[in-house]
Amino acid sequence: MSDKVSIVFAALADPTRRTILSMLLEDDMAVTDVAHPFQMSLAAISKHLGILATAGLITQEKRGRVKWCKLEPDALREASIWMQGFGQFDRIDLDAFERFLETELSPPADHTP
Repeated sequence: MSDKVSIVFAALADPTRRTILSMLLEDDMAVTDVAHPFQMSLAAISKHLGILATAGLITQEKRGRVKWCKLEPDALREASIWMQGFGQFDRIDLDAFERFLETELSPPADHTP
């Protein structure tokens, strides 16, 4: 796994950052609007945004006095490709597997006359 993918997964590990990404799916947002729903300081939100920007998941740009955040959806491409490698396995039917284990592990029936 490349360092870039590790940085993306580290950024995605935090629920606040995942929520921010979900919010940015709708549209670009000013930093103050991003911060509004959270019970934390603007400085704390700025740190989260910095981590997302370092991972390439968002970009930030200043428009006049306002700093705007924009989602960069292509940043997830490499991580997505890595995860798709795990999709090659068939899903396990757990009920059928449980029946198989019960059959194989049950004690043999006593056949004495």
